[in-house]
Amino acid sequence: MNGKPAFLITIDTEGDNLWAKPRAVTTRNAEYLPRFQVLCERFGFSPTYLTNWEMVNCEFFREFGGDLVRRATGEIGMHLHAWDSPPLFSLTSDDPWHQPYLTEYPLPVVREKIRVITDRLQDVFQCRPVSHRAGRWALDENYVRALSEAGYQVDCSVTPHYSWRDCLGAPAGSGGSDYTSFPDKPYFPFVDDIRRPGGSTLLEVPVSILRTSDSAFWGAVRSAGRATTQTTRLVNRLRPPLLWPYPGIQSMRHLFRLLEVVLHEQRDYFMLVLHSSELMPGGSPRFSTAASIERLYEVLEALFAEASDTFQGMTLCGFYQHWVRPAAPPPSLQVSVAVRCP
Repeated sequence: MNGKPAFLITIDTEGDNLWAKPRAVTTRNAEYLPRFQVLCERFGFSPTYLTNWEMVNCEFFREFGGDLVRRATGEIGMHLHAWDSPPLFSLTSDDPWHQPYLTEYPLPVVREKIRVITDRLQDVFQCRPVSHRAGRWALDENYVRALSEAGYQVDCSVTPHYSWRDCLGAPAGSGGSDYTSFPDKPYFPFVDDIRRPGGSTLLEVPVSILRTSDSAFWGAVRSAGRATTQTTRLVNRLRPPLLWPYPGIQSMRHLFRLLEVVLHEQRDYFMLVLHSSELMPGGSPRFSTAASIERLYEVLEALFAEASDTFQGMTLCGFYQHWVRPAAPPPSLQVSVAVRCP
């Protein structure tokens, strides 16, 4: 991609503190999004709000998102939590507790869940969603086919170098997706093996997770101190094996380091990851107080200021259009939908 690398801000836009697995999901965090949007616009950045079922039905978010689309200052994408997105289909004895992955459902149910939430997003915001992130980061070949069939152009579910296998959905399942052998740069997946570039119409834009250059040395240190949990935690905090673009788990110093690596390696983008509920005190385990939210905003403002001169703000849809622009896309990549891409 020509010019400055893209600065992509992706927000999993969902109910309050879903880590606690609440029986009744609330959406108060929507009222905290305008502050974040103002900060993004101040630095010329356009977030992509990847929106799930309860948020598209939240009156405050509908008004917020509608204004965002009208002013072309962000994008509304789709984020699907399989366990409570209609049509409901009981997969386990207690789906709200187990939070099964969409990849564990029968394919007809997968297609219908995608259709229902996509139509709802289009009805509410008068704009067809074309960007997507899977709930609980779970993606497979059937899911990619279903997204392509529904007209989606770009996905950002892949977390390269990282596996979710230890995180169960359905108790009898095999856990989440293993992305350790996936690319960490944009590609069109092969529909029969999404680890490989191929002929899919869906552009995969992996999260900006990169290995640290000294992983081997510090891996040996971790192994030597494995018997001491405290030692391992200290090493991981000082020298994380992976740099995540996520203020919820990464320090400001490591976020700045990740920006530097993206620029040094001439990568096409930096993708920030957040949850909408992390912008509200008590909306997540990591940001439980008003003081922790203020510290988060200090990190975000410093990160945005650092990136504003060397990156260009884009939504996921905008990044897709820039990616395919150097050559006219083949007919299989042309999607006839009304889309506004800031």
